[in-house]
Amino acid sequence: MQENAWLLVAFPALGALILLVAGRRANGWGHILGCATVIASFVYGLLLFGSILGFPAETGRVRELHLFSWIPVNALQVDFGLRIDPLSMVFVLLITGVGALIHIYSIGYMSHDQEGRTGRDNTERRRFFAYLNLFVAAMLILVLGNSFVTLYLGWEGVGLASYLLIGFWQGRPSAAAAATKAFVMNRVGDVGLALAIFLLFANLGTTQYTEVFARAGELTPGVLLAITLLLLLGACGKSGQVPLQAWLPDAMEGPTPVSALIHAATMVTAGVYLIARSNPLFTLSPGGQLAVTIVGAVTLLVGCIIGCAYDDIKKVLAYSTVSQIGYMMLAVGLGPAGYALGIMHLLTHGFFKAGLFLGAGSVMHGMNDEVDMRKFGGLYRFMPITFATFGLGYLALIGFPFLSGYYSKDAIIEAAFGQEGWRGWVFGGAAMLGAAITAFYMTRLVLMTFFGEKRWEKLNAENAPGGANRAFHPHESPAVMTAPMVVLAIGSVAAGMFFAGGDRLVGFLAPSLGELHEAEHTAIPHAMIPVLTVAFSALGALIAWLVVGRKPVPVERPERVSPIVRAARADLGGNALNNALAVRPTFGLSRGLVTVDRKGVDGAVNGIAGFLGFSSGRLRRLQTGFVRSYALSMLFGGILVIAALMAVGIPT
Repeated sequence: MQENAWLLVAFPALGALILLVAGRRANGWGHILGCATVIASFVYGLLLFGSILGFPAETGRVRELHLFSWIPVNALQVDFGLRIDPLSMVFVLLITGVGALIHIYSIGYMSHDQEGRTGRDNTERRRFFAYLNLFVAAMLILVLGNSFVTLYLGWEGVGLASYLLIGFWQGRPSAAAAATKAFVMNRVGDVGLALAIFLLFANLGTTQYTEVFARAGELTPGVLLAITLLLLLGACGKSGQVPLQAWLPDAMEGPTPVSALIHAATMVTAGVYLIARSNPLFTLSPGGQLAVTIVGAVTLLVGCIIGCAYDDIKKVLAYSTVSQIGYMMLAVGLGPAGYALGIMHLLTHGFFKAGLFLGAGSVMHGMNDEVDMRKFGGLYRFMPITFATFGLGYLALIGFPFLSGYYSKDAIIEAAFGQEGWRGWVFGGAAMLGAAITAFYMTRLVLMTFFGEKRWEKLNAENAPGGANRAFHPHESPAVMTAPMVVLAIGSVAAGMFFAGGDRLVGFLAPSLGELHEAEHTAIPHAMIPVLTVAFSALGALIAWLVVGRKPVPVERPERVSPIVRAARADLGGNALNNALAVRPTFGLSRGLVTVDRKGVDGAVNGIAGFLGFSSGRLRRLQTGFVRSYALSMLFGGILVIAALMAVGIPT
C-alpha cells in the first residue's frame, strides 16, 4: 500500500492533464472526471491511513518512499520522495476529503458560464475543474514531500494554480488584478522560503527532512534564528499573515468554490504546515518561536477588526480566515505546548470554514450573485438548508460549547495563557479578545443575511440598479450543492469532540510533532478559561444583536462613521503600507531603470548609429562614379604623400 502512495498525487495530476489537453471535447464530462480523480485520492488516502495505523509504535509510524533521483548535482543530491507519517496523512485526508466535497459542490455552482451556457456549450466548467485538480495535486506534493525542495515544488505549484483560479474570470479587471496581487505578494514569501532552504544546504549539505532534523543541533543560534525567520516569512506569504495578508481578501474575486478550497483546506494552511513540519528547528530557536507567536497574535486581531467593517459576505469570511489562521500560527509558535493544538484547529477550521464559504456561495446562487449583505435579509425562510448548515458553521466558528471550534480554539487560548510572564497575559488576552470580536462580526453577518426585514424586496420594487436581470428571487440551491454543505456541517458539529476525546489527535500526531507539553500554571486558573472564553463570545454576539439585530439595516453603507470603522474599511492601512514600502518604490525604480534604458543604453546605441549614418551620408558624396573624380583624388593623395615625405625627410 505504501509503495504506491504516489497515486495520491497522480490521480488529480492526471485529471488536470486530461482536461487541459482534451479541450472542448471534455466539456460534457470534464466535471465528472475532475470529481472522480479527487474522490479516488481520498479513498486511497483512507486506505493508506488505515495501513499506517498498523505500523509498530516504535517506528513512529513514519515511512520514506523514494521515487527517483531528482537533482543529482555534485554535493546537491535531492531525491524525489514522499514522507508518510501522521502529520502528512491528516493533511492528505483534509485536502482530498474537503476538496472532494468542494468539487462536487462546483458541479452545481459552475453549471452555467457567465453567458448562461450549460452542458457542452459551457466552456468554463471543464477548465475550472482542470485548475482545481492541478491545485489539489500541487497541495498533495507540498504536504507529502520528504524534503524542503520537494515541498518548494508543491509550494510553487499551489501558487500557480491559485493564480489561475483567482483570475479565472479573466474578463473582469478586478479578478485579473487580484490574481496578480496574490501571485506577487506570495513571491515575497517564497523568496524567504528559498533563502531558508539555501541556508540549510549551505550549513548542513542536505535538504531532506530526516537529515536536517537529526542534525539541527549543529546549527549555530544565529543561523538557526535566520532560518526560522525566513521560514516564517514564507509562511506569512502563503497563509496571509501580517504583513503579507492583503492579497487574501482580494482573492474573493475567484468563483466561491475557489474561496472555500483556498481559505479552508489547502493553500492558507500551507504556512501552518511549514512551521509544524519544521518543529525541530523552531523548538531549538526561542526567538523564532516568539516571532511566530507575535505574528499570529497580531494577525488574529487585525483580521477580526477588519471583518467587522465589511459588508461583502465573502470578504467578511476571508478576514475571518486571516484571523483563524492567526490562531493557528499563535499555537504553533508556542512550541511543544501548541504544535498539535494548531493542527487540531486547522482541521476543525477546514470543516466549518469550508461550510461557511459554500453557504455563502449558496446565498449568492439564490440572490443572483449578489455579495452585499445589506441587500439580503430574511433569507432563512427561503433557504432552510443553507441557513441550517451555515448556522452550524457559524456556531462552531465562534466557539459555541461542544461544537468543533469550542474544543480547538479553547485549547489554544488555554495554552497561550500558560506561557510564562508577560507572554501569558499578552498572547492569552489577545486570543480571548479575538474570540469576542469573532462572535461580533459573525453574528452581524448572520443577522444581516438571514434575519431582519427583506431588504431585497424593496430593491425589487424600486427596480434596483442593473436592470431587470438583477432582480432578486431567493431560492434554495440544488441537492448537488446542499449535500456537501450538510456533510461539512456534520464535521462542524462533531469533528472537534472526536479529535479532542482522549487526546486522540494529539497522541496520533506525537511521532511527527512530539509530545504535547501542557502548562502546569496559567495566568488565569484553568477552570476559568473556558468559562471566560464562552462569556466573551456571548458578549460579542450580544453587542452585535444590539447594534444590528434591533435596528433596521440601511441598504446603503453609511459614510459618516467613527475613525475606527474608517480605518477598518481601509484594511487598517495594510494596502497603504504595502503601497508605500513596496509598490511605489518598485514603480519608481522601474521608471528610473526605464529612463536609464531609453536614454542611456538606447541613447548610446542610437547615438553611435546616428553618427555612423551622418558620417556615411557625407562620405557617400565622394563616391560619384566618375573616373576623372577618382583620378583627381589619387593625384591629390599622391601630392599629400610626397609632401609628407619631404617634410620628414626621405630616408637614404
